[in-house]
Amino acid sequence: MLQLYGHPFAAFTWKALIALYERQVPFEFRMLDPDHPENGAFVAQASPTGQFPVLVDGNRTVIESAAIIEYLDLHHGAAPPMVPADPRTAIEARQMDGVFDDYVMILLQRAVSSVLREEARRDPYIEDEVKAGLDRSYAWLERWMTGRTWAANETFGIADCAAAPALFYAHWAFPIPESHVALRAYRARLLARPSIARVIDEARPWRENFPLQGRGSPD
Repeated sequence: MLQLYGHPFAAFTWKALIALYERQVPFEFRMLDPDHPENGAFVAQASPTGQFPVLVDGNRTVIESAAIIEYLDLHHGAAPPMVPADPRTAIEARQMDGVFDDYVMILLQRAVSSVLREEARRDPYIEDEVKAGLDRSYAWLERWMTGRTWAANETFGIADCAAAPALFYAHWAFPIPESHVALRAYRARLLARPSIARVIDEARPWRENFPLQGRGSPD
C-alpha cells in the first residue's frame, strides 16, 4: 500500500492527491499535524527542509509533487499519464506545471508566510508585490487559456493538478479580475472536476486557518 505524507489543506499535497484520485490508486494518507509527530519526524528526514508531500512505495521514497505525479504515471494506476509519454508533448505539460507552481502558488505563499509572522517581522511591501506579480500572471494565463479547455495539450494532466490549488487559493486572497473570462471559466471547470471537488471538500475543516481571509470567495 502506498503511503502519502501531507496535510489536506496544503496546496502541494493537493497536487499529489488529485493525481492519486484521477488514477484511482489506493493509498494510505499519513497526516502531518501535532497529533502525529512520528509522521513529521519521517518527513523531516525524507526531504531536505521537511517539505511535503512525500510518497512512500515500499523501499522507494519520492519527494516533490511533480516527481510524485510522474512516478505514479510509471508505476501505479491504469489511467492515461498526467505527463504525456511523448517527450515533445510533455514539454508543454511540464511548462504549465511550472507556471502554476512558480508564478501563482509560490507568489501567494510569500504573502501567506509574511502574514503568519509576528507583526513586527512582517514585510510591509509584500502584499503589493505579490498582487502585482499575480496580476501579471493572471493576464498571461488569460491569454494562454483563451480557446483552451485544459492547461496543456487539451488533456487533463499535471498542469491542471498544479492549477487547481494555485488558482483556488490565489483567487481567495487576490481575486482574478472579472475581465479575465477564460481564466475564471477554467478555474470553474477545475473546481467542478470530481477529483478536485474531493480534495476541496477534504480540506474544508481547515479553512479557518487560511490567513488571507475576507478577500475573494474560496468556493
